[in-house]
Amino acid sequence: MISFDDFLKVDVRVGEIVRAEDFPEARRPAIKLWVNFGDQIGEKKSSAQITAHYTPEELIGRRVMAVVNFPPRQIGKFMSEVLVLGVPDEAGEVVLVVPDKKVPIGGRLY
Repeated sequence: MISFDDFLKVDVRVGEIVRAEDFPEARRPAIKLWVNFGDQIGEKKSSAQITAHYTPEELIGRRVMAVVNFPPRQIGKFMSEVLVLGVPDEAGEVVLVVPDKKVPIGGRLY
């Protein structure tokens, strides 16, 4: 069990994907994402293993949830700055966690 204070340490925000590209250099199929979190946080990059359900073209403009306060992680030659959140489908493939209504970018999960 964790305390509520521990939960508050994880900063989960809504962002809008503004750019997406295939990431053929990744060990497992992935897509490079550039996500805008608004004026306070700005644009951050992420590598996401979401190729089973998504193409780069269809991701542009989509709002997603991401952890924005993990340390950056080097993925090949790409620096991933945020963790875009997803859950597995029946086959174990990633489905993005998204708000079900249009909400402002940068909004914090609570």
